[in-house]
Amino acid sequence: MTPSDYPVRRLPALDDAHVGQLADVLIDCVEGGASVSFMLPLTRDRAVAFWRRVAEGVAAGGRAVLIAEDEQGICGTVQLIFDLPENQPHRADLAKMLVHRRARKRGLGAALMGAAEATARECGKTLLVLDAVTGGDAARLYERLGWVRVGDIPRYALMPDGEPCGTTYYYRDLS
Repeated sequence: MTPSDYPVRRLPALDDAHVGQLADVLIDCVEGGASVSFMLPLTRDRAVAFWRRVAEGVAAGGRAVLIAEDEQGICGTVQLIFDLPENQPHRADLAKMLVHRRARKRGLGAALMGAAEATARECGKTLLVLDAVTGGDAARLYERLGWVRVGDIPRYALMPDGEPCGTTYYYRDLS
């Protein structure tokens, strides 16, 4: 599949089917070694509980969840977090950009990022901020897409297997 084969859409709400498929993507990413806030083993119950909390944020208007699907269902997702302090109405945090291993290396990450930036603009946001594992695949993607690297924090988090990893912060000016 090519990037144009992955239409990305914003979910107005997350139902049980979405939660289940998003949990599958999260579990796959963590089992594949992605440092996305979860440790191994990631149980289905924990993954579903996470997505149910995200669904509450979407319902409250504090988050946007974008997804891409293939013939097997949801294969990628990214979030925009709008629930920020009142002195930051112009920005959003970009979080949990996840691509299932079955759909990697086909441009889906770039498609998700482009859709997230477009959604942020539509919502009146002029600045996006994110973080990624220093030197990881996602960091390389963000740099290829023109995100500005701010700096690194060594030993900021843990990989799913418990190994420490650094985090790099990035921003994107949408104005």
